[in-house]
Amino acid sequence: MDSIVVHGGTPLEGKIRIAGAKNAALALMPATLLSEEPLTLTNAPRLSDIRTMTALLQSLGAEVTSLQGGKVIALSSHNLASTRADYEIVRKMRASNLVLGPLLARAHEAVVSLPGGCAIGARPMDIHITALEALGAEIELRDGYLHAVAKGGLKGAKVPLRFASVGATENVLMAATLAKGATVIENAAREPEIVDLANCLRAMGAQIDGDGTSTITIQGVDRLGAATHQVVTDRIELGTYMLAPVIAGGSVECLGGRIALVSAFCDRLDAAGVTVEETAEGLRVACKGARPRAVDVVTEPFPGFPTDLQAQMMAMLCTAEGTSVLEEKIFENRFMHAPELVRMGARIDVQGGTATVTGVDRLKGAPVMATDLRASVSLILAGLAAEGETRVNRVYHLDRGYEHVEEKLGAVGARIERVAGE
Repeated sequence: MDSIVVHGGTPLEGKIRIAGAKNAALALMPATLLSEEPLTLTNAPRLSDIRTMTALLQSLGAEVTSLQGGKVIALSSHNLASTRADYEIVRKMRASNLVLGPLLARAHEAVVSLPGGCAIGARPMDIHITALEALGAEIELRDGYLHAVAKGGLKGAKVPLRFASVGATENVLMAATLAKGATVIENAAREPEIVDLANCLRAMGAQIDGDGTSTITIQGVDRLGAATHQVVTDRIELGTYMLAPVIAGGSVECLGGRIALVSAFCDRLDAAGVTVEETAEGLRVACKGARPRAVDVVTEPFPGFPTDLQAQMMAMLCTAEGTSVLEEKIFENRFMHAPELVRMGARIDVQGGTATVTGVDRLKGAPVMATDLRASVSLILAGLAAEGETRVNRVYHLDRGYEHVEEKLGAVGARIERVAGE
């Protein structure tokens, strides 16, 4: 397996182009299943998860073509050959469950394996199942597969979500576009990726109102058509690279960034003494002092602080002045990076869903092990601030969500390289 090797102590200076959002693209790609006409996505990220979703859609009969080095994805589902999403593909990625709603909407049936993904919490499918059952689907779990049918098609209904689940909101949003009548999603997720999906579906001919709020209304239509859609900027990659100059020193401009995508995150950076300025091309970030100040963080659904930036924020707080408290309220088991940071000299005490971090003057390079996607990049960030060499092993997690990390950080001065595994 490949490793990433970082030699810390070098300030960063320059520009980093932020990719299109992984979590948006993984919801946009299954939208092709709703229509016989082509869907083209621009500003697509080049990631292993995109390749997994490509393989899944192709197994269903969709045509998926990567153009312009992967930055454009052309999709067509004019020949839907199957409604079965097999375990061998679905197990690799949680977002595979997003084919369930579109298949039910168009084909009125689906057999979808229970999904896999990073081991950061239960992330149960019951919210998806209950929501789609409200639209008239009959769903049964047999042999690790969800067997779903919608006799006569889905029907619009009121769909209250017990939790503002992004995935469940996306599944119902897509399913409801072809349902008979009106659907109202209550306690809907409000993330920018939801708005991005709604914008794409509207371009295909869907009738959707209220996206970006907790109540989304969808009036079903008979069919959806062709569209070209630009994937929204990845706010998690944006936040990750915004932290790089805070940890390593220097100043970096994140091209394509907007404060509106990461406002709660920017509030915490401001409290830590970090300067964030909007530019004509994105966001410029620099630390006002030699070290950032300690701040407390509570992860919450959007527009709160993103759980997907918690690990990276912890890496920054390891060398902040003072003591910080991070409370993880979205996923259990999401402090698995803490013991690895402790190997680098960090002072972290984890009690349940709360981590107390007391900043140290300097971290020390060490061999560490990545446990999930966001933990991977948090260890790379920590390596930017550490004395000596940090070797991050098992970076296959990293490649699921970040494209060319070593190239992007290397271009702004970081001493970083990928070492091929044996």
